Amino acid sequence: MNMKLEENGKVMVVVVKEERLDAHNAESLKQELGRLFNEGRSSVVVDLKEVRFIDSSGLGALVSGFKNASSRQAELKLSSLQSQVKSMFELTRLHRVFDIYQTVDEAIDAF
Repeated sequence: MNMKLEENGKVMVVVVKEERLDAHNAESLKQELGRLFNEGRSSVVVDLKEVRFIDSSGLGALVSGFKNASSRQAELKLSSLQSQVKSMFELTRLHRVFDIYQTVDEAIDAF
């Protein structure tokens, strides 16, 4: 999976550089989020601005990251969801679980 890590002060931003977050690449994101929280990161934003499609595997990777963060008193926030991706979060009611922001900067400011 193509992703870029950007450190912004105490916040690590994971920029997903794929149009699809699905069964073919979700495991990579899940592992990267796990690694970040295992290293002691307490504030992570996943930037989904380039993701146009997400399936249950992609949602599962993000839920896994959320659980990983919660178990370590850390926080995982999402930003820049495209309309189809946002619809999937609403359909599955996951928009009630995650803190979702319009921009990366808004997500960073919320920590």
